Amino acid sequence: MSDRIEIKGISEFGYHGVLEEERRIGQEFLVDVVLFLDLSLSSVSDELIETINYATVCAAISEEITGEPVALIERLAGRISERLLEDFLTLQKVEVTVHKPSAPVEQSFSDIFVTITRSR
Repeated sequence: MSDRIEIKGISEFGYHGVLEEERRIGQEFLVDVVLFLDLSLSSVSDELIETINYATVCAAISEEITGEPVALIERLAGRISERLLEDFLTLQKVEVTVHKPSAPVEQSFSDIFVTITRSR
């Protein structure tokens, strides 16, 4: 399936991390998603019901970022992918990237992120 919808830079404040300090003070997390699904009907019908509502996807991702804390961004990415596959039955595959731009790393870096891909 080559049809896809991409959403980049969903930003929310969460309390995820291995360190106690991360779970206490929290930090910003950014999420990018690529949604793989058949867009042949919506590309002809121009009807929202034939595709996935971006606002609903963003709301689900925001709920996961601001929800129950996890230690690893790998788990957060997994939780987001599980939620999207469960909530959107037309979704065939999802790629989720979780960015942790304020990760507690001593060295200077521009970004730390993990990307996972899950499918039905």
